[in-house]
This record gives sequence, C-alpha cells and structure tokens, in this order.
Amino acid sequence: MQFGVNTWVWTSPVTTEELEKLAPHVKQMGFDWIEVPLEDLADMDHERGAEIIKDHGLGVSACAAMGPDRDLIHTDKAVRDNGMAYLKGAIQATQTLGGKNLVGPLYSAVGRTWQSTPEERARDTDILVENLVELANFAADFDVVLCVEPLNRFETSFINLAEQAIPIVDRVDHPNCQMMLDTFHMNIEEKSLGDAIRAVGPRLRHVHACENDRGAPGTGNIPWNEVAAALKDIHYEGPVVIESFTAKVKSIARAAAIWRSLAPSQDDLAEGGLKFLKQLLD
Repeated sequence: MQFGVNTWVWTSPVTTEELEKLAPHVKQMGFDWIEVPLEDLADMDHERGAEIIKDHGLGVSACAAMGPDRDLIHTDKAVRDNGMAYLKGAIQATQTLGGKNLVGPLYSAVGRTWQSTPEERARDTDILVENLVELANFAADFDVVLCVEPLNRFETSFINLAEQAIPIVDRVDHPNCQMMLDTFHMNIEEKSLGDAIRAVGPRLRHVHACENDRGAPGTGNIPWNEVAAALKDIHYEGPVVIESFTAKVKSIARAAAIWRSLAPSQDDLAEGGLKFLKQLLD
C-alpha cells in the first residue's frame, strides 16, 4: 500500500515551480506518493514534473478538475466535447508525469446538481457510458486507468453512492475504467463505509482518505477501523491519498467550502494524517 498526499493540501494550482518545492517536502515528511491536480493542463511542464517526481522517488497520480465547461453529461454537446478533450489531455498528462491513475468525478461538473426523472437519468447514464468507453479505450493506449469517484449530494446529484457507480463501470466493461472512493464523501452518503468498499471490491483502484470535516485522518468521526477491515477484506493494495485543501487559496477554498483552518498548519494536517494511516493500514 502506498501513502500519498494531494498538493491541494498546500496550494492551487500546482505549477512546475510549486512542484519543485513540494516534492522534496512531501518526501521528507515520509510520503511515498504525490497527487497532482490538473486544473489547467498548461499550469505545469509535465515532462519537467515527471523528472522532479522521479528524482524524489515518489509515485504519482493525477486528479481531474471537472468544471462547468468539462461536463460529460451536459445537455450542450459542445460542453460534453470540451470535457472529452480535456480528459484526453489529462490522460496524456498523467502518463507524461509517470502516473497510471487519473481520478475524480469523471462525469459532471463539481457543484452541478439537478433533479432528474428516471428517464432523464437513464439517458444521462447512456451518454456517460458511451463517453467513458471512448475514454477508456484512449486511456489504454497510454496505460492510464480512469478512476470514477462518487461525490456527496452537495457537489453532484448524479453519482453519490458506490452502488450508483458500480453498474456504470460494469457497463463500460474495460480494465482502464475502474473506481475510486473518498471517505469524506462516503461518510455523508453511505449507510456503511465497509459495505460500500466490499461492494466495489476489485474495481477499487484508488482511495482518498479524509476526515469528516476534510481534516487529517484520525481527528474526526470517520469509522476508520471499519474502513481498514474492508480494505483488507478486498485485498486492496493501491494508493491511499490524503486529499484536503487550504483556506489560504481563496478559489479552491470557496469551491471546497473550506472556511477555516482544519489543523494548526497544513504540514500538521499532512504529517498527522500520514502517521495515523500508517498505524492503521501499514
């Protein structure tokens, strides 16, 4: 199992210059994995980023940022096409960085919620499956795996539960389209975090570990022993990445509803979370 941290803990966006500072910092803290958000594909020189990450002996994943103009199930085809183009670029960036997992809500814009009839949901699902099939085939050429993430009800009304994502991934039926789970979102939506993890089973390729308030794992009320037992039951050996955010970057703080500091410092959040997760899972 690899323990990682998303650079959103400290900054947004992550540029080449920021990565040059963060990669050694993350390594020194004891992490063996770094996750790079791809907010804008031009934010970073991905070839140089790969060199920085390799030089510090870190594994890497990339995180998609699904904005209003990158929505794969939007009624406007131009928006859907733009989302497809962005994700194809993100797949290529993930490979260039040296990663295999491209993670996130790879279906709709974060923050877009809408009431849909069963017929409308079925239509949207059909559109998504068609788009994910195309993306999975594209990703296979770059040895990248798409990891579809359910989000809580306040960030999407489309996929909130593991049981809603599972049939979509199964319909795509491609080894390069799997799932990720995030304990923050699960804590809001799932009746049982353990049961959800077991239901996902071998589809699970990536885990975001975050407390119920998006703070350091182990400082809130997530049932971590239940999570650990379920991960053991499905023989999960992939990355476990701390994803949190800083209130100091106003754009990301507003998007993630981070209105206060969640730890004495962002370093405390990362280091404390890592220590807890290693004790729990390693």
